[in-house]
Amino acid sequence: MAFAANQSVQGVKKDDGGYDTDAPTAILIEAGSGSVLFEKNPDELRPASSMMTLMTTELVFRAVKQGDIKLTDQYPVSENAWRRGGAPAGGPTMFAAIHSRVPVDDLLRGAIIQNGNDSCMILAEGIAGNEKAFAEMMTRRARELGLTKSTFANASGLPDPGNRMTVRELSKLARHIIQTYPDFYKMFGEREFTWNKIRQQNRNALLNSLEGADGLKSGFTKDGGYGLVGSAVQNGMRLIVVVNGLDDPDDRVTEAKKLLEWGFRNFEARTLFAAQQPVGYAKVFGGESRSVKLTSPEPIKVMVQKNGSDKLIARIVYSGPVRAPIEPGQRVGFVKVWRGANIAVEAPVYAAESVATGSTVRRAIDGASELVIGMFRAGAEKL
Repeated sequence: MAFAANQSVQGVKKDDGGYDTDAPTAILIEAGSGSVLFEKNPDELRPASSMMTLMTTELVFRAVKQGDIKLTDQYPVSENAWRRGGAPAGGPTMFAAIHSRVPVDDLLRGAIIQNGNDSCMILAEGIAGNEKAFAEMMTRRARELGLTKSTFANASGLPDPGNRMTVRELSKLARHIIQTYPDFYKMFGEREFTWNKIRQQNRNALLNSLEGADGLKSGFTKDGGYGLVGSAVQNGMRLIVVVNGLDDPDDRVTEAKKLLEWGFRNFEARTLFAAQQPVGYAKVFGGESRSVKLTSPEPIKVMVQKNGSDKLIARIVYSGPVRAPIEPGQRVGFVKVWRGANIAVEAPVYAAESVATGSTVRRAIDGASELVIGMFRAGAEKL
């Protein structure tokens, strides 16, 4: 059974309709809290082009971090990768020579800086044996990261009906990479890369268009249009933007830049609940106490507009009642905060105290109570 409890939190009012974008799908989030500042069709699945190679690089980053592979490992350039992703294909490429061997470190830069299709294919074949098996790994990993809609058919983002992502899930993936792999993330801000005596500039034009921009990926397919995943830091605050479905390559940079500038200009962080501050209570089943206090080990923050007086709504969501015994630090549910009609932030909440199993009488009373509630609910559903 899902429970929810509402709390009104005085925040800063957003001027409804105060901003829009020409991008068919877009989202702007603050990286630290994940707070959503703007969204437009954020859950619409679309071809994600080279932007989806963020998942390709995430798998490689993770494998290196876990010690499964090394940056110095060298993978062979197959005829398939060379023909379909290299110079003969006519698309973005790092120009890896057929039957040569390329270190993982250089393949990553080829994939990140140059959007090299050959780079992605070589990495996929080197890690999983073939690109199809690697794409299946990508989808499994996406589910582990909470990306419930994304699907992957290849490692490069080349057109395929199986390659679909939403801007919301792209922003979550970008945030995960920034927070989990800070050393690897620096590659996204490198302005150029030379391989096979060919020097190429970073294809993310946002890097040269906005102060503090340091990532991440641009992309294009005929069916999906032009898109961009961007991030920038100004005055100690990092924002992440994703736009997709635009008709012109310059428009994706213009729209991403405008969204970031609007976010930096209009928003600031507001702490809703300090670390270990009571957020609310959850109902307990069969315990010495009828409820358990919920807190977060980290401050729960939300981004709010600087000049307004909006009322944010915080709701605690959990499956319950929570069965005793309960240990301190046990995850119980999460708090969701709305700004207007949009979810601004979600954060997990944990039991702040232990609750021991109650007496036989207490468990019997709770059981009878749940039975009556269940019967009433079933009757209401029939009606």
